[in-house]
Amino acid sequence: MLKPYFKSSDKDFCLLHGDTMELLPEFEHKFDMVFADPPYFLSNNGLSIQNGEIVSVNKGKWDKSEGFEFINDFNRKWLSLVRNKMKDDATIWISGTIHNIFSVGQILMELGFKILNIVTWEKTNPPPNFSCRYFTFSTEQIIWARKNEKVPHYFNYELMKQLNGDKQMKDVWKLPAIASWEKTCGKHPTQKPLSVLTRLILASTKPNAWILDPFAGSSTTGIAANLLNRRFLGIDQEEDFLTISKNRKLEIENPKIAATYRQKIGGFNDKKELELFLVEEPKTEYKSEINFNQKRAIC
Repeated sequence: MLKPYFKSSDKDFCLLHGDTMELLPEFEHKFDMVFADPPYFLSNNGLSIQNGEIVSVNKGKWDKSEGFEFINDFNRKWLSLVRNKMKDDATIWISGTIHNIFSVGQILMELGFKILNIVTWEKTNPPPNFSCRYFTFSTEQIIWARKNEKVPHYFNYELMKQLNGDKQMKDVWKLPAIASWEKTCGKHPTQKPLSVLTRLILASTKPNAWILDPFAGSSTTGIAANLLNRRFLGIDQEEDFLTISKNRKLEIENPKIAATYRQKIGGFNDKKELELFLVEEPKTEYKSEINFNQKRAIC
């Protein structure tokens, strides 16, 4: 039996420890949404500035590039495996920078996905440029694509319009980078802010949807999913990151902490807007539980 690294008592948060390439074929389940923050392959011994100090850009061996063909092969393999785990009407969000996003877009089209948007996340507090020889890097791209060209996807257009002053939301999101209160359980070198994950989850899923993150890291995807009444399966090969993920889930099992975090998440018109929306959101979707019995049961 494929044993989870961690399974929450409410069964809405499950973690697997290992290589996502090896684990994805080991179970059968179709997910409603996927968020992936794959390696950007930018660990090239360069330097950056963080909190006023010069630091290395290296994140670890998993982030080191071995050339263009290596990056393409890597993206082709994981995207093919993830596609097999998506429902026909599911969508996928993939974050990246110039180091990997062009490869991801190319492979998505090669595999038959339909790209819906390329969202530009403009960070309100980016680190300064170290070399002073080009513009400051202040954005990341997030590709939104659906599995099939002709199968309609879900989009909560009205909510996104509401969050944007009753105007159509554009594909440029000005949201803050990670805040200190999001790191209470430990630090991850590429942790995404809850404000970004919250928006894309609300835009593309219904209550109780199952969300997959094949490169979970510290599981911001899962924390956002659970705070929004969605369910989560995350995979990562670094046990230290999974420990942070587990502790973050245990932290929000305290109702007061969960409520406080919902109020702190950026991108809303006021602190109570998210809570009020969740209270009014229908709770009848996706009643079925995750089923891994067709191969190996893990949750």
